[in-house]
Formats: sequence, C-alpha cells, structure tokens
Amino acid sequence: MSMDIPTDDPLVIAGRTFSSRLFLGTAGYPNRRVMLDAVAASGTEMVTAAIRRISLAGEEESLVDLIGERAHFLPNTAGCQTARDAVLTAELAREALGTDWVKLEVIGDRELLYPDVEELLRATETLVAAGFTVLPYCNDDPVTCRKLADAGAAAVMPLGAPIGSGLGICNPVMIETICARSPVPVVLDAGIGTASEAALAMELGCAAVLLNTAVSKSNDPVRMAAAMRAGVEAGRLASRAGRIPRKRYAEPSSPQLGLVGT
Repeated sequence: MSMDIPTDDPLVIAGRTFSSRLFLGTAGYPNRRVMLDAVAASGTEMVTAAIRRISLAGEEESLVDLIGERAHFLPNTAGCQTARDAVLTAELAREALGTDWVKLEVIGDRELLYPDVEELLRATETLVAAGFTVLPYCNDDPVTCRKLADAGAAAVMPLGAPIGSGLGICNPVMIETICARSPVPVVLDAGIGTASEAALAMELGCAAVLLNTAVSKSNDPVRMAAAMRAGVEAGRLASRAGRIPRKRYAEPSSPQLGLVGT
C-alpha cells in the first residue's frame, strides 16, 4: 500500500525543483544492473558519482549515459585534498559534462574522511564566483555551515557520521541546530545505515538525505533503496505533522469520565 505523499512540498535547490528528497550515490554496487535497479527503486531525482569514476573521453558508456533521463547527475570532487585540486576537478566536469552543479568534497584526513574546512571554504568561494552551483560536504558544525551559506553554497551537506561507517546520526542536536539556522537547504550526507536513520534526519529538519554505502553494501541493495525512499518520505511527513511533546509521566488517551467506580 503506497502512501499519498503531499504534492505541495517540493524541494528547491538553486531554482531546481525536486519531488524526491533522497539523493543516491553510485559507488560500491555488485554491478551496474543492480545500481540502476536501486536508483529506480529509490525514486531519486539526484544521483552522484566521483568525477574520477566517470568516463569523460567518450570512449565507453559512462555513468552519465547509463543514468540518462532517470535523474539529475551531480558530479563530486571525492578524493581532492586541496581547494586547487577540487576547483580544477569541478572545471573539468563542467567542460566535459555540461553541468555547473558540483558536490564539493575537500578531504583533510584520509582515515576519517573529514573535510578540511579552510580549503572547503576557499574552494566554495572560488567555484561560486565562477558560476557553479555548489553543494559542499562538511562537518556537523553550525558555524561552518553558516560560513558556507554566506560564501554562496546552494545547500550545505553536513555529515551524520564518517563516510561509510553506518553509525547513523552521531550528533542529532547539532544537525537539528544546523537545520533550524540554515538559510539554505540542509542535506544530511554520510553515515546513514538504515531507513530509520534516514527518517530521523528528516524529522530533525533536513531538507534531504544523500546516501550510498547503506544501499550499495546492503544484502539487497534494491530492497534497501526502496526502504530508504519510504524512510525519507515518512520522516518528512512526520516533520511537517509535528510530534507530540515529550512528557515524564503517562497521560491517558481515553477519557476518565464513565469509568466503573467514578
């Protein structure tokens, strides 16, 4: 039984409208057929891949060709460690792929895959000035997210936990704070392990969720992609509906009037 999802709640980033709030990565699947089936099951309208994984020379069928009209393609600068390298990589993607959208990653620690904030800010400023639509992957820090938005980022993408860890949202208080303060959409990026954590991200106020490993490395990527779709949709509906306040004591849902002995 499918849910009736409201149609008056689109996600808008840099003037582009999305009906799905789930963004999906394309790495680590058993094969490309499974990846394409997972993309379809997720209902995503935004897929991302590292620019270094894309055939830019036109010598073979690339991920861009495979995705086709299924979703908007978002190249990312995964693997870059300096602003200079990230900017050059983004420029290469724009020239080859004809898109000025980029998921900006500038990694400062190879083991933790945590962003280098100074280099990330520098690259964001440079790319925005060059006409790019920049979606930076960043740490779960409200100050960093504010500075990235001030630098012109179209959205901010704080991590829930280290990339590929499956730890879920390690600091939900800060994610909720970022969402409450951000002037641009907040897309939770990295760390999600299962559908309930995707739902939590939406309940905390995130505009969307980007994930990869939780689907591609699951026992059944296509089924997990469908689960993530349902989790994001449920979380968004719950966020809009508003949860009841937490209380320390029970409160009966049925009226006390008419009970035997009263």
